[in-house]
Amino acid sequence: MFHVGGARSALQNWIYAKQHGGVFVLRIEDTDAARNRPEWTEGILAALDWIGIERGSYEGPHFQSANAAEHRAAAQKLYDAGRAYYCDCTRADVQARTGNQHQGYDGFCRDRGLGPAEGRALRFRTPDEGQTVVVDLVRGEPTFDNKLLEDFVIARGDGSAVFLLANVVDDMIMGITHVIRAEEHLPNTPKQQLLWDALGVKPPIWAHVPVVVNEKRQKLSKRRDKVALEAYRAEGYLADAMRNYLMLLGWAPTGDREIVPWSVIENEFRLEDVNPSPAFFDEKKLRAFNGDYIRALTVEEFIAACQPWLVGAPPPPASDAEAGGNTETGASGTSTALPPWRPEDFDPAVFAAVAPLAQTRIAVLSEIVPNVDFLFLESPVVDEAAWAKAMKEGADGLLDAAIAGFEAQPEWAAEPLKATLEQVGAERGLKLGKAQAPVRVAVTGRTVGLPLFESLEVLGRERTLARLRAARATLG
Repeated sequence: MFHVGGARSALQNWIYAKQHGGVFVLRIEDTDAARNRPEWTEGILAALDWIGIERGSYEGPHFQSANAAEHRAAAQKLYDAGRAYYCDCTRADVQARTGNQHQGYDGFCRDRGLGPAEGRALRFRTPDEGQTVVVDLVRGEPTFDNKLLEDFVIARGDGSAVFLLANVVDDMIMGITHVIRAEEHLPNTPKQQLLWDALGVKPPIWAHVPVVVNEKRQKLSKRRDKVALEAYRAEGYLADAMRNYLMLLGWAPTGDREIVPWSVIENEFRLEDVNPSPAFFDEKKLRAFNGDYIRALTVEEFIAACQPWLVGAPPPPASDAEAGGNTETGASGTSTALPPWRPEDFDPAVFAAVAPLAQTRIAVLSEIVPNVDFLFLESPVVDEAAWAKAMKEGADGLLDAAIAGFEAQPEWAAEPLKATLEQVGAERGLKLGKAQAPVRVAVTGRTVGLPLFESLEVLGRERTLARLRAARATLG
């Protein structure tokens, strides 16, 4: 899954490269076989496409595994120069010596003179004295005492490089000048900077942007939170709304504006203006953002944006991409939005008639189906709770009067229908909101939805009266 935090960092890298005439480089760090599948790589590329970082406009994707020989060569160079040594200690060995399971490596093998052998890891010989200063465009100059940095592993017992070394070597090969990433990587940075220095190459410029947290101020976790960009796309968030919101995680445009054109963001974004404090990913705010973006569409754009959900072909959720789900049920067992009507019963002209009404009421595109399904079904899908709430004592008489009034109405239009039901309600001491509840549930199956009388106008006289009579018969 492509984490929303990763998407935020990608956008920041993308903008920074464009502002400075640089190149955005995409590298897939695929040396961990358990976390590497072609379909997951394709998911990353598709997610980047969606938020505007399109294939062909950047360098890559490169794959870290292609540089395995260079990783091994760098490890050998560090060993030959005395900057690294072999170690055969296990975690249990270290714990037995120190008596503390949380303490780092104790340097036991530093001077044992071990050579390479199966099962022996290669550790970097961290300087005993001095400090490592990280020059960071977001955080100033974080300083780390070298004596507090353990002799960290740079290659496994089988000779393959770990992330710290592989990442440095890859950046050297690709000529990376700026690394913009989440602050969770900051503790790795002094170690990586020591590797850059030991290999005789100037390190890149760092920028550690704030970690993204949930409402409890906990780091967003894929095990606990909805973090996959693909999940939001499948739910019907617009790409423009998503990338605008992602850029607000730790940064803001000038003034009191938050919803701004992408051109403004591209022009105004500065790494130096990023707030280093944790950034709250507020899904409610994102939802409101998306609703504003939906309402800003033209009606024609809105109709086009809704089509995948209306025809049963929305983007698959992240769980489907990961687990290979089918078109009806994803890995989680939830529907992937096959609409409840038969394809031949969907009428584009009818949808176009109610589209302006629906556009003002939905926050994500997937909500379009439950808002309009009553128009394309033989009978509505009735929510039992809505029925119980609306069909209380007196509902039978109200429906009788509404049926009679609508039958006698010469003009089948929203305003006359509204006036008729207002009169029916007034005769029973009910305001319109109370009077229309049984009618709405009888016709649409729900207590909330599109404006009722405009909906009745589009549904038509015969279908409306048939549903009212069916509801009345059910009441007995």
